[in-house]
Amino acid sequence: MTLAVAGLLVGGLSVPAFADDDPPQTDQLWINSPYEQTLPLGTGGGQPQTRVLDVGLYHDNQNFTVTDGRLTVDASGLTGVADVTWPDNCAPTGATAVCDIPTVPVIGRDYQPQVLLTVRAADGAGAGTQGTITYGATATGGPDGALTAPQESFSTTVTVGSGPDLALDPVADVEGAQPGAELTIPFRVTNHGNENANGFSVTLYTSYGLTDPTPYDACDYTTSDSDEYAPSGHVNCAFDQVLAPGESFELPEPLTVRLAAHALNERLDIDVEPGGGTQDLDSANNYAIVQIGAENTADFSVTGDAVSGAAGETVTADLTFENHGPAWFGNLGSGDPAAKVRLIVPEGTTVTGVPSDCSPRTLAGSYYPSRTGAPRYDCALPYWVREDTRHTFTLSLRVTTVVPGATGAVSIHPGYGEFGAPPFGFDPDLTNNTAVLTVN
Repeated sequence: MTLAVAGLLVGGLSVPAFADDDPPQTDQLWINSPYEQTLPLGTGGGQPQTRVLDVGLYHDNQNFTVTDGRLTVDASGLTGVADVTWPDNCAPTGATAVCDIPTVPVIGRDYQPQVLLTVRAADGAGAGTQGTITYGATATGGPDGALTAPQESFSTTVTVGSGPDLALDPVADVEGAQPGAELTIPFRVTNHGNENANGFSVTLYTSYGLTDPTPYDACDYTTSDSDEYAPSGHVNCAFDQVLAPGESFELPEPLTVRLAAHALNERLDIDVEPGGGTQDLDSANNYAIVQIGAENTADFSVTGDAVSGAAGETVTADLTFENHGPAWFGNLGSGDPAAKVRLIVPEGTTVTGVPSDCSPRTLAGSYYPSRTGAPRYDCALPYWVREDTRHTFTLSLRVTTVVPGATGAVSIHPGYGEFGAPPFGFDPDLTNNTAVLTVN
């Protein structure tokens, strides 16, 4: 089994990375809206439940201030399907409203949805009835003084449904935990649908630094350890309890996990699904990711090499990364390399062969068109390293000119971003993050 990776950025949003000395002079306004939403019918012929659609604006470029956002919401496609209650910052005219957003944030900087639309199934709407909300937006700012979101690019499909809707209570992240400590993780699932959930499953994924999850009779426990994926634990539970609409379920005993001695940046993934192959009305609230930070360190180091050769000879050089622990490290959300080992090629040599996970670069870090002969190489580790990982990259260099005492810089860097990437905050000793490759 692999550690489940869910979307950690809301609505597929991403943060643009730019060189500080070369900020782009473009900007774009975007609408963040749910792709789809299911509305449950009422229970026993009663009033249907409401749901809230989180909608908002953001833009790309932090070098511009964007204000006076105006989000147009066209709900005419919901006629006979759903009723909309407009929030205070929206001015409706019939089935359309214009919503004011005074300040439009840059994505990645405390983005929050600014327009909360309350919707419920319309009277007389039957299961399977479907409609669409469309959006458009403008704002003041950007390089030309005005921004417009791409036309006809954003909509929400609304479907009236009937069935169970299991939802996990929110679980807060944990910071500052101590290795060896036992943590209690709140767990409660509620059926917000209009039909019974006739049994349900609970699945837990525990990262490598989390151990000893609470044993339950209804659960099976396995672990995985392969070269392709970070080691993890998997707990699969099946409960036959019936959850009627509005009812909640808590585990027979509190859910606990223990932080291993090598714990650092951990995560616990929790997933619930109705049993019997029943479709959940809204799977977005069936899943939770709990980030657990441990007070620990991981001492990364790199070692260069010393080689000799006459002009025209080819020599091999080893660049060695080590994690001296006590903690492991993994980029479990992004999947980026845990670190990159960088070589600035020594004077008088040409690289003629590199491992597949070493990328040629210009000295500034830009694209280099050939696998060999580049002035710089960035060699990527897997997205995780254990507390005792040792990994060597072997490169071939041809000595073109004998330059006595020629050296090339060797260093390790975070595995994401070319510009302004911070150092490893968990590394207690940055002095061993650099070395040299000496030739002759």
